[in-house]
Amino acid sequence: MKKRLITSLLLGLSCMTFGQKKSDTKEWEQLFNGKNLDGWDIKIRHYDLNDNFANTFRVKDGKLVVSYDGYDKFDEKFGHIFYKKKFSNYIIATEYRFVGEQAPEGPGWAYRNSGIMLHCQPAASMGKDQDFPISIEVQLLGGSGKGERTTCNLCTPGTNVEMNGKLFTPHCINSKSKTYDGDQWVRAEVMVLGDSLVRHYVNGEMVLEYQKPQVGGGNVDAYNPAFKPDGKLLNEGYISLQSESHPVEFRKVEVLQLEGCMDPKALNYKSYFIKSLPNTCKYAKKKGKK
Repeated sequence: MKKRLITSLLLGLSCMTFGQKKSDTKEWEQLFNGKNLDGWDIKIRHYDLNDNFANTFRVKDGKLVVSYDGYDKFDEKFGHIFYKKKFSNYIIATEYRFVGEQAPEGPGWAYRNSGIMLHCQPAASMGKDQDFPISIEVQLLGGSGKGERTTCNLCTPGTNVEMNGKLFTPHCINSKSKTYDGDQWVRAEVMVLGDSLVRHYVNGEMVLEYQKPQVGGGNVDAYNPAFKPDGKLLNEGYISLQSESHPVEFRKVEVLQLEGCMDPKALNYKSYFIKSLPNTCKYAKKKGKK
């Protein structure tokens, strides 16, 4: 049954166009309001929760900005800003661009590098000196002007995935995206179907797919072992955006929920939902009733 629902969803989302029925109209939830960081938690390595060292994460000109103008040197102060709500079945989308120069002594691999972290552990559960949350990373990369450099790659801090029916344990794998040099805006979308399927899209083109995100592997330091039960499938978690030493701007961060009311008689029915939440259904009042 779930497989049929997923197939229907994929066909439905790919065919949405002009003349949509109301039940097919996408209703995106804006996670970033363009004014402040309300609804977000900040965790920077070596600092307490919500200690926003050197105003790393800030809002400027309506954009969520990651900046290092207050740093003498980066010193591996990897940071993440977490939205305070968990998600399970959804599409996350952000429009981002890399700007300016990398922070002094930022690692070479982190040049024009950031990420969208999915199915994250809670921000408050990260160790003070933990570098990355246990999560699935959609790695965002800007071009260097020297050849190909794909974006919306996959990296796995404290996690693994399956590809083609087999456990995939290397830390990162490149997508098949184009290279985006300079400071151009890029739209990244990720469809996350609980613990079953994840797909990466760049400017509307699918560039990577994998299955069964799960806890496991390495590439994360100073974590609490209680939050790393290797082999456990990741069905839900938090979303965070990365600070990895290169300035980056996000002008939009939004989520399309794929779970909700699946009763066609309800006012808030959506044909693209894949998980039913009957308690969310809303119905028109019958005449004569208050």
